[in-house]
Amino acid sequence: MIWGISAKMNVAEITVLGVGNILLGDEGVGVRAVEQLQLSGEFSDAVQLLDGGTLGMELLRFLKGTKRLLLLDAVQGDQTPGNLYCLRNSEVEAHLSGALSVHDLGLKDVLAVLKLLEAPVEEVVLLGLQPQTLAVGMELSAPVAAALPDLVQAACVQVKQWQTEVALHG
Repeated sequence: MIWGISAKMNVAEITVLGVGNILLGDEGVGVRAVEQLQLSGEFSDAVQLLDGGTLGMELLRFLKGTKRLLLLDAVQGDQTPGNLYCLRNSEVEAHLSGALSVHDLGLKDVLAVLKLLEAPVEEVVLLGLQPQTLAVGMELSAPVAAALPDLVQAACVQVKQWQTEVALHG
């Protein structure tokens, strides 16, 4: 389900995009974070919350025109499960270049196409949690579930910072 998209398809200046497959345990943490933000977040009209699941290139129509993109996802690194990662701009591109999952490759392509269309996202931040398991199942592992509130809080802090900048320029 895609949240925050109106019938007019006006893309908000700030997009919070949760990606991942909720059928693969911790892989779905980005989607779970957007669900939490949808329930508890209070954001301006400049913000759209999207459950991107594993849409890949289909996200293009929802992202064209957004200036700031906050990706929420599982991030496979070398830290302990539940560790919070924050990557910005070129770090995100580097991460997506080495990505192995289908939705990460789709995101890389979406960002590249937006540049070709002369509608690049000006700022990209990726907040994610180190997964413990990517096994079939809809539940998050204990360490990732325990860290989910930290991911949601970090997302709120980033969006509120951006909203303040939008309000100052608007």
